[in-house]
Amino acid sequence: MPDYQYLGASTQERICTLTISNPPANLLSKALLTELNGFLDGLAKDQGVKVLIITGAGTFFIVGADIKEISGLQGEAQGQEAASLGQMVFDKLEGLPIPTIAAINGHCLGGGNELAMSCSIRIASDRARFGQPEINLGIMPGFGGTQRSARLLGRSRALELCLTGDMVSAAAALEMGLVSRVVPEAEVMKQAQGLAKKIAEKSRPAAERILRAVREGLNLPQSEGLKLEAKLFGEVCAGQDMREGLTAFLEKRRPKFQDK
Repeated sequence: MPDYQYLGASTQERICTLTISNPPANLLSKALLTELNGFLDGLAKDQGVKVLIITGAGTFFIVGADIKEISGLQGEAQGQEAASLGQMVFDKLEGLPIPTIAAINGHCLGGGNELAMSCSIRIASDRARFGQPEINLGIMPGFGGTQRSARLLGRSRALELCLTGDMVSAAAALEMGLVSRVVPEAEVMKQAQGLAKKIAEKSRPAAERILRAVREGLNLPQSEGLKLEAKLFGEVCAGQDMREGLTAFLEKRRPKFQDK
């Protein structure tokens, strides 16, 4: 594995845990995003990993982009280039062939919230806070915040989040559907690892196709999404894992998937 300055990664039981580390608040600098981009390229080719967990070092998850870098942008072209880099990296994260879990251990703001929304599942500390505060600085979300929040939360809640710049509690994030569960601060990684282990026991080909069906189907009319689902269902029916899963069910034992 390459020697990263801002990323710490370890893999156990086919689960990769990635820690974002840019003290004190884990800002998403251009250098960090570039490292993350390279890491995701490698992970996408790694058949030995079945689930990715992302968390932040210290007491924060990620509190946003590097404001000093943003303040140095000169004009429209440089602004668009900066936004496009973040969007490209987060699109790559969202498009990974494996499930991703954001273990949100602390404040999750701006670019951090945009990164978390790019993950498949979000688990939050009860002390975490969420928001898109860019408007407070006279700018707007640029790493996908306007688009993913509207898809996750609906138009009204997404606009309130982005137009006020207010922070919301973990409980409010759960109520609006931004996260799927809220747990005590000390339990975040344990809960994320438990969920990752459960998913890692399943068939990787089936998981890959579920991810694809949901991601692509959201951008299709339902009739076309159903056609995609049927096509992907047919693909898993041709695999060895289907036969193992059904045989194990009939034999009343746990399946031993080979990811084929």
